Amino acid sequence: MMIRLHDFELSGSCYKVRLLLNMLSVPYEKVSVDFVNRQHESPAYLELNPFGDLPILEDGSLRLHNAQAILTYVARKYDVFGIWYPSSASGASRIHQWLATASGELANLSRARLAKVFHYPFNLGDLHSSSRPALRVLDAHLQNRKWLELGRPTIADVACFPHVALANEAGISLSDFEYVSEWVERFKTIPGFIAMPGIASGS
Repeated sequence: MMIRLHDFELSGSCYKVRLLLNMLSVPYEKVSVDFVNRQHESPAYLELNPFGDLPILEDGSLRLHNAQAILTYVARKYDVFGIWYPSSASGASRIHQWLATASGELANLSRARLAKVFHYPFNLGDLHSSSRPALRVLDAHLQNRKWLELGRPTIADVACFPHVALANEAGISLSDFEYVSEWVERFKTIPGFIAMPGIASGS
């Protein structure tokens, strides 16, 4: 049975799952969800995910929500070479630091985008104030490296990329973050990269 991804085209969290599936050449069925009209909060979808958020991935009898958990599963099951998610304790823990950052500090960029684009009732000023320090940390981390960890693209990069690459839609320019900007463009050169509205293909 083919993987089924419950997806919203404009969601950064859904996009990161599409990215990894495409980079690993994993076939899947995409089920479009009307996020704007809150279809993901309907009774039918709350049966799939009681937290009422996207994405949701189904692979046979397994059902997962939370993009970071889904990335971990897809990489562990479908990356036969263990490139995207290492098996070593030190490598996996370093990756998980960034998965937590993607759903923590960098998630404020996503919330700011929800406020700007989808008019969610968030305090945009507070979200901008908390997002810029996170981008400064990321910029410093990338000053002397091409990828977040292990010297190669991993699911750490995939998890963090959409929030950062969509920062302009959140109302934050990346022009002050030189190394982050270079990393965003470098990410677009990974084989299997796909664009989404708001994130163009690389030059």
